[in-house]
Amino acid sequence: MAQLKDNCFVNDGELITTYSVNKIIYNQIDTVVGKETVNLRDASGRILAENIISQMDVPPHNNSAVDGFAVYYDDLSSTSETQLKIVGKSAAGHPYPELLERGQALRIFTGAPMPKGKNGGPDTIYMQEDCKTEFIRKMEQVIVPPGIRKGANRRLRGEDITKGNKILDIGALLRPQEIGLAASTGLTSIVVYKKLKVAILSTGDEVSDPGNELPYGGIYDSNRYSLFGLLKSLGCVVTDLGIVPDNKIFIRKIIEKAAKTHDVIMTTAGMSVGEEDHIHEVISKLGEVYFWKVAIKPGRPVALGQVKNTTFIGLPGNPAAMIVTFLRVARPALLRLSGARLIEPRTFKVLIGFEYHKKPGRREYLRVSLSKDGDGNLVANKFPREGAGILTSLVESEGFVELSENVTYFAERTLVDYLPFSEVGL
Repeated sequence: MAQLKDNCFVNDGELITTYSVNKIIYNQIDTVVGKETVNLRDASGRILAENIISQMDVPPHNNSAVDGFAVYYDDLSSTSETQLKIVGKSAAGHPYPELLERGQALRIFTGAPMPKGKNGGPDTIYMQEDCKTEFIRKMEQVIVPPGIRKGANRRLRGEDITKGNKILDIGALLRPQEIGLAASTGLTSIVVYKKLKVAILSTGDEVSDPGNELPYGGIYDSNRYSLFGLLKSLGCVVTDLGIVPDNKIFIRKIIEKAAKTHDVIMTTAGMSVGEEDHIHEVISKLGEVYFWKVAIKPGRPVALGQVKNTTFIGLPGNPAAMIVTFLRVARPALLRLSGARLIEPRTFKVLIGFEYHKKPGRREYLRVSLSKDGDGNLVANKFPREGAGILTSLVESEGFVELSENVTYFAERTLVDYLPFSEVGL
């Protein structure tokens, strides 16, 4: 393999490492979309465009964490049971309206506000199952045991969120939990980045759309449909430009037109060095190619570049290679363009249940499924067929193990990085 240059931004056709890919994405790409305000109900999957500062304490008042009885700790005996008069109740949405006096107890339910009283009011709550009640002289009394901690079972005002604190950072991906957090501070709408507009197309005279009669030597276009789903999972607005013949003039016209109305153009196939692979040449003439060969397997022919103000991403034609390069190259770039703060998927360590030899120089992504060994350790089991065009391997596997470009031999039970498909929306 040719020696890699120190300057990863020079595109001379050599393979660049995944580290260099990350560097280019961070240095060459920034948020390209504007902002808009959406209702919280429509915010799932969107990317936050402004920091959120809470305008209130959460909870907004001291309240009970359990069903039970609110008491003054100082009324309690440290060595024997204490008997207190029950004077009323406090429920969520229906607080006790009077002051609770010393020597009294209040029946209280989960989420109900703590009653007011002298010196800050009652401060401790017994769980109802730890207490017993009885009527003495026609008055209901609660009998509580000794040994409770002062402040037990009480949630304090602002213990979750303090007014004036930042609760969500710009660039956060809004999941249901982030949306719920925003709602807990009284917000009904939120400022997010607009959805990325992405145009996709496939190239190849041999490719046909599903539903059409397949000629001899032809194949159905699975890539465009997989790519459409991957982009939708990122919240992109997708324009399907269909299949473009292997013709430089056609390819140039459709890319030039799409660049006027889209943030990103993505192609599958046409990135290799064959006589009918024209994408690299067209993009080089229309704009700039940052790289077009990455040291990964499967999926070496993958490109990132620019056409006017539109980002270009070219993925390989083999289906499994297309998915790998989307996750490793395209997805981080798209998240960066969309304003996301975290663009790298999380991995965790697993043991491999196989021995593996590889050539140096390329980072490999093997399709695997997980099982547990007798000691409860997670073990990755390799899919038997590794070809870049084996799409069934992605259906029947659960994720990838990532093998370093600098290591050529992996013994069975070596600890490696594992990327579950669920982490990236597959």
